[in-house]
Amino acid sequence: EDTRLIAGVRCVEVRDTVTSDGELIEDTLDWFAQDREGNVWYFGENAKQLAGGLIVGVEGSWTAGVDGARPGIAMRAHPGVGDFYRQEFALGTAEDIGSVLSLTEAVTVPYGSFDACVETEDTTPLSPESVEHKFYAPGIGAVLELDPETGERLELVRITTD
Repeated sequence: EDTRLIAGVRCVEVRDTVTSDGELIEDTLDWFAQDREGNVWYFGENAKQLAGGLIVGVEGSWTAGVDGARPGIAMRAHPGVGDFYRQEFALGTAEDIGSVLSLTEAVTVPYGSFDACVETEDTTPLSPESVEHKFYAPGIGAVLELDPETGERLELVRITTD
């Protein structure tokens, strides 16, 4: 229910936290809006990296409309294999690009098991060696991020609403 007006668009604010061995290591507020066709747009993030409970960085933070930053597509309403799109754009800070690999993946994470997931491959010119595969479940959103080189997994554990 938290919203924020960004570049004249009312965006839903989503809190995303990452823990490692029970310790909070990232706490991010992301801002999204959906257009009339159903595409979900990404309007920015306030990302905080933490160590020992202290903020040690804000890498990746950006807001559409500030310093030339523009919103990108978080998820197309009707994705197709081979679709290629900019997910975010803040020159030198946030330049992620996604491409759709599959529409039929089955995924199991601690939150549950899902069929018909969209799998994307995400890259960025800011770190060309970095590749992530993300899996989006219908009606839920992102449920899994996978590093195809190392096998490292970031899994959806729970969804809470305030």
